[in-house]
Amino acid sequence: MSKKKLGLNTICTHVGEVKDEQFKGAVSPMYLSSSYEFLDVEVKRYPRYFNTPNQAYLAKKIAALEHTESALIFGSGMAAISTMFLAFLKQGDHLVVQNTLYGGTVNFIKEEFPKYGIEFTFTNGYKVEDFDEAIKPNTKLIHIETPSNPLMTITDIRAIAKLGKARGVLTSIDNTFASPVNQNPMDLGIDMVMHSATKYLGGHSDILAGVVASTEEHIERIWNVGKNLGGNLSDMTVWMLERSMKTLGLRVKAQTNNAVKLAKWLEKHPKVAKVYYPGLKSHPEHKLAKSQMSGYGAMLSFELLEDLDAYQFQKQLQLIKSSMSLAGVESTVISPHLTSHALLTQDERDAVGISDQLIRFSVGIEEVKDLKQDINQAITALK
Repeated sequence: MSKKKLGLNTICTHVGEVKDEQFKGAVSPMYLSSSYEFLDVEVKRYPRYFNTPNQAYLAKKIAALEHTESALIFGSGMAAISTMFLAFLKQGDHLVVQNTLYGGTVNFIKEEFPKYGIEFTFTNGYKVEDFDEAIKPNTKLIHIETPSNPLMTITDIRAIAKLGKARGVLTSIDNTFASPVNQNPMDLGIDMVMHSATKYLGGHSDILAGVVASTEEHIERIWNVGKNLGGNLSDMTVWMLERSMKTLGLRVKAQTNNAVKLAKWLEKHPKVAKVYYPGLKSHPEHKLAKSQMSGYGAMLSFELLEDLDAYQFQKQLQLIKSSMSLAGVESTVISPHLTSHALLTQDERDAVGISDQLIRFSVGIEEVKDLKQDINQAITALK
């Protein structure tokens, strides 16, 4: 049966399974061997080559979900994106990168690229004009992130892809916040898609992983660098990731539905100054988000009124956890000014809209009424 004809939950459940031919078990067997036969075999398998049975088969599930020809699984999101960058950028090349990005990506670019002689420009904004202005004759790659962290800005994926093709520049995207459930950038023209699989693909706050999905040609090039850098994922964690991804569609859709309801409720809350969520009609890029996303995601941010202490508010929460990561089945919050943007000066944070009152909210699968009650009791406790 063609994978293109399969529905989301069917892909999550069945594509990329390793068949248990010996005992006919219902789930994929786990192959923990680090040494495989090399005589008279079609594939010479070795963990660092990303081709053990569990690695190779799970890559098929990821490719099917992102509508790509191929994929690779890495030990972390940073292993995935750094290998992708180094596969397509060399000394003298130039990268155009969105100014609103995951902090780890920003640190890698700023700290490591100068060592390799790779040039880079952070855009002034997230509009296509900002990217166009930043392109140089030696630009080889444009990298974006949408929705962005933590203000949920939306970048026009089609426009960036079109710009890249017109200027002869490859394009890549961090699709972590949306997940393949809510956004498929390859369908919109983007060349490469990466995820921190630690987040929605894993979904249970218990594994660290990353993925890149693209054409077979691009993945071959990334593989050639990846096998030298050694950023592969252990097969035990690969097995756990496949197990988790069986429920990806169910989890993300439930989280997204909760986020829509909570965003609308928070927008009307008397103690909330502002809500950042692309599913709200008040969001400046709501129509753009609607045109390129099948769902608005389960990440949102909100600002409390100035008379409330955002730090103490989070300490008063009982169900919603304070957590550095995101996208687990449990709801979590963080203060960006104390975490992802802590290294910026106050003036720099002010310039990009990261206030001390801003709270990033990763919405889980709990009952909405319970999450509302938890938020209200935390606010009441501050009075």
